[in-house]
Amino acid sequence: MLRLLTIEFHKLKYNSASKVLSLIYFGLLAAIALIAAIKFDIGPIKFHLAEIGIFNFPYIWHFNTYMAAILKFFLLLVIVSMMANEYSYKTLKQNLIDGLSKKEFILSKFYTVIVFALISTLFVFVVSLILGFFYSDYTEFAIITSGLEYLVAFFIKLVGFFSMGLFFGILVKRSAFAVGAMVVWFIAESIFKGYLFWTFKNAENTSEKVDGVMQFLPFEAMSNLIKEPFSRLGAVRSVASQIGETFTKSYSVDFSTIVIVSVWTFIFIYLSFVLLKKRDL
Repeated sequence: MLRLLTIEFHKLKYNSASKVLSLIYFGLLAAIALIAAIKFDIGPIKFHLAEIGIFNFPYIWHFNTYMAAILKFFLLLVIVSMMANEYSYKTLKQNLIDGLSKKEFILSKFYTVIVFALISTLFVFVVSLILGFFYSDYTEFAIITSGLEYLVAFFIKLVGFFSMGLFFGILVKRSAFAVGAMVVWFIAESIFKGYLFWTFKNAENTSEKVDGVMQFLPFEAMSNLIKEPFSRLGAVRSVASQIGETFTKSYSVDFSTIVIVSVWTFIFIYLSFVLLKKRDL
């Protein structure tokens, strides 16, 4: 494993675009801390975002992993370009000539995906911990450690998303086309979701029926790992209650969703190996 990772990071070391995108990604993750400095002072409306509880333990784990997951697109570009460069610079063929098997080649890419996801998770953990200790009203150990499942969900989400990008990178061999293919897949899922709503429009519990089907599709499953955290805020719930609205959704990380995303991760990595094995290089 270490040998395969050494090969991959040696390639990334000389890829300026990958280094720039990685720096932008981690820079933006660190910039989550800047949210704490945002203050609104519009006439009678005055509030400081850090004071409404977004950095309170354990809510901060949910909020920061959700926000950080939005930025994963930057590392996706690194993953797909990493694969596209193998074809552009003929390094894939050279690796195979040098004795690397196709299975080892795919594993080297998957290990790199895991390392990127792990570093991202640890980075979010440290940033969240610092912000939490600085701004949270609750710093008891039991409260701090509750909600850490969102970090697990964040890691699983990144591994699944990057594995999907790796598959499309091998499938189409070009970074832009790989990203475009993922966008098309996302649009197709959205269209299919609309079709399901139309199909079940006269049935009871339409949303539940649609969600029951959609939960098995990759993008929907990844989205379900970390649900939106904003309606959990006390300030939002207070405003909602004043206008007669209530929130009954579950914000927990479901084990079934972790299994679904993990299965899709296996499918994407396996299909990547099958494609590479059958392809004439």
